[in-house]
Amino acid sequence: MSENNPGQMIQVPNTLRLKVGGRLGAIDPAAIAKAEAALKSLSGNFAEWLADEVGKLEAARQRVRAEGLTPEASENLYLRAHDLKGLGATYEYPLVTRIAGSLCKLIDDPAKRATAPMALVDAHIDAIRAAVKDHIQTDTHPVGAALVTELEKRVKEFIA
Repeated sequence: MSENNPGQMIQVPNTLRLKVGGRLGAIDPAAIAKAEAALKSLSGNFAEWLADEVGKLEAARQRVRAEGLTPEASENLYLRAHDLKGLGATYEYPLVTRIAGSLCKLIDDPAKRATAPMALVDAHIDAIRAAVKDHIQTDTHPVGAALVTELEKRVKEFIA
């Protein structure tokens, strides 16, 4: 490169269309129906699976209590919360997804995890356990709405 020409733009061709066969096909309604039927057939196991995930979150909390918010213990807690954030709605508990999402937001930044108030972490975990135990699945339930609203408010205050 010369001093008169400090840079050069290289245009890379978009080959995605060639790789997927030109056009993305339409979504097959029969495939969607089959997937929904398969999920429905598994729904009898959701309560057991959700309880197992909540148990893992509780074990992660106990580790944090034993070790403190060390990088390893807090990462484990974050991963358990993140799992519940993704699985709650699948297991027919969108409230758990929302509470776990709030907990994830609280401890999302590894640099700030050690300063997260443990009482607020505990409040999230206790709220998840209570929602599952009492079958409070959505935020349309008055108790569920109050819990998640207050937790999200406190997380917002901490982050600010």
